[in-house]
Amino acid sequence: MGFTTFGLSDHIMKGIGAAGYTVPTPIQILAIEPALAGRDIIACAQTGTGKTAAFVLPILHHLASGAGVHAGGKLPRALVLTPTRELCQQVQLAAAKYGKFLALRSTSIYGGAGMEQQIKALRRGADIVVATPGRLLDHMQRKTVDLSGIRILVLDEADRMLDMGFINDVRKIIAAIPSQRQTMLFSATISADIKTLASNILRDPQTVQVGERRNPAETIVQHFYNAPQGAKIDLLVHAMEAEQMQSVLVFSRTKHGADKISRRLERTGIASAAIHSNRTQSQREKALEGFKEGKFRVLVATDIAARGIDVSGISHVINYDVPQYPEDYIHRIGRTGRAGASGDAITFVSREEQQYLTRIEKFVGKRYTVNAYPGFTASPQQAQAHVSFPSRSGRTAPQHDNTRHPQSGRTAPQHENKRHPQSGRTAPKHDNTRHPQSGRTVPHTDKRYPVQPGRKKPDHKKMESYSSDSSGAGWSNY
Repeated sequence: MGFTTFGLSDHIMKGIGAAGYTVPTPIQILAIEPALAGRDIIACAQTGTGKTAAFVLPILHHLASGAGVHAGGKLPRALVLTPTRELCQQVQLAAAKYGKFLALRSTSIYGGAGMEQQIKALRRGADIVVATPGRLLDHMQRKTVDLSGIRILVLDEADRMLDMGFINDVRKIIAAIPSQRQTMLFSATISADIKTLASNILRDPQTVQVGERRNPAETIVQHFYNAPQGAKIDLLVHAMEAEQMQSVLVFSRTKHGADKISRRLERTGIASAAIHSNRTQSQREKALEGFKEGKFRVLVATDIAARGIDVSGISHVINYDVPQYPEDYIHRIGRTGRAGASGDAITFVSREEQQYLTRIEKFVGKRYTVNAYPGFTASPQQAQAHVSFPSRSGRTAPQHDNTRHPQSGRTAPQHENKRHPQSGRTAPKHDNTRHPQSGRTVPHTDKRYPVQPGRKKPDHKKMESYSSDSSGAGWSNY
């Protein structure tokens, strides 16, 4: 089956041919036809399956045929919302590539880039606007964009937009768009939240799905290796040299970790760059372009920054840290083995991360064997190194021996360094003696409380043991 069977315009077919494509992918076969018919669509497909063209080609066809043309011709007629800057750029480039021989304009709107340049592009007129929710809302508040002419709306990687907390922004944007429109929602997973969102914004949608969303592509070979946290960086260097890896995407849980990994690789003579949300837009673009061109052998990224990275020829994806959520594992390793090519996914598993591997196994319905990496042995110091994962506040969680609270029965951490679990300040040693006046429990010090006339001395024998309950859960700092 070729693209000619869809009935796309000659100019679009010419653009597809110039891009070097001749045979549509499964998601394109399923989604393009109903999209050309004007149907609302829910499309579920793994990353790397060609879903961008599945909505860009119908958009170009509708707009080229004059759909939604308005007076002046400057208002955008199609809006694509994406979760990240990189994906925003990727979709806009695809629109420009496939629409090369059409008299249509497209522009990308995202944070980290100059606002004035974006305003000028909008004033010149853009038929297609590809945007991240936050920056688009900025333009809406400044009244530098008018969405009253939108006839086609696409939510790309909707699951990630929800994960990143963009749902309220998305709803505000949709409220400013005409209700008479075609809406297409693309997602790698169809969760309950996605279904709720779809039910509110789509009308009688047609659902299309390619492959099992819980399973990685069959072209990806998965490997799991034991790796104490302190030995991971040495194992990474060892594996890079042992397997002569040339184009490697390494995933780190945190931004600080990504920078640390990149610096260590550079010191060992392996050209690398880091990409995460603390990098400026120009730094991110430079890193991504350098990786595409082969200037950097390794690109180290966090999960959020990696969304939208579409680089052909990635031979290996290495999970330096096991992702907390199984869905992120599927997204990560999907960056290799794209478009039918083969690829390898390597995951380093420390003792502390076994629970995350168990979650992945339950998610995909498969057990994985964790082996020792051939020819690599961690030193005793590395093997004993303890890793302190960050809490939501970013502070190191205290060590505890799970002492039970004397009243509630809950397990309360005993702070080894006597630091307050939230503020980080050193708390005074105390035996929880009650204050002689207020009756409240106060720290006991070496000085005695002054006894006022007519008052009894405090009874220090009335003691009670209490440890404040504190907890830290989840991961942040992506």
